[in-house]
Amino acid sequence: MARCNWDTASGAVSQHQDERIIVGFVELFLIGVGLSMDAFAVSVCKGLGMSRLNLKQAAVISLFFGGFQALMPLIGWALGSQLTDLITPIDHWIAFGLLAFVGGKMLWDAFHEDDEETDGAADEKLDLKELLMLAIATSIDALAVGITFAFLQVSIVPSVSIIGLTTFVISFAGVAIGHFFGARFEKPATIVGGVVLILIGLKILLEHLDIIAF
Repeated sequence: MARCNWDTASGAVSQHQDERIIVGFVELFLIGVGLSMDAFAVSVCKGLGMSRLNLKQAAVISLFFGGFQALMPLIGWALGSQLTDLITPIDHWIAFGLLAFVGGKMLWDAFHEDDEETDGAADEKLDLKELLMLAIATSIDALAVGITFAFLQVSIVPSVSIIGLTTFVISFAGVAIGHFFGARFEKPATIVGGVVLILIGLKILLEHLDIIAF
């Protein structure tokens, strides 16, 4: 009888643990979706500059955003609150500066390059330095998420994997959506993309300064 009760109790505990795992996955997925919104918007901007959808380039863009969105929480989890104390006071300025720089460059190129020079240029190659700046700018806030994971004793590898994969998928969709409109409007779409990047950076800055809230 005692053994039967123990088995029953063990089964209940096991079922409860399974429920916790399911809830944990859902929560991590939602965190990944929330963190990936800026990356999605920037991916749309990248897609706007494509005259044709290049799946390889879309995958590279998504890997940058998904990879850094997973890397930042991992760094925050590994280094702890010391890193947060150093980065948090200036992370919004870093993000704003990087996004404003890239957005400004897009506007400059749109207004100063001839149509013959820009036609198909986005399809030739990706600017990896630019992608690096964008990936850092859209993921730097995730450092604080890593600190939270450390305090909650969350299993870090599955957590960052879910976040990174979620961001990859959403970013890939963003590139495709941006291409859909960019292929039809080309130069105006590039201008819109540059303005949007600057506005995203401004939004991040104003939110951290508590001037606006979304």
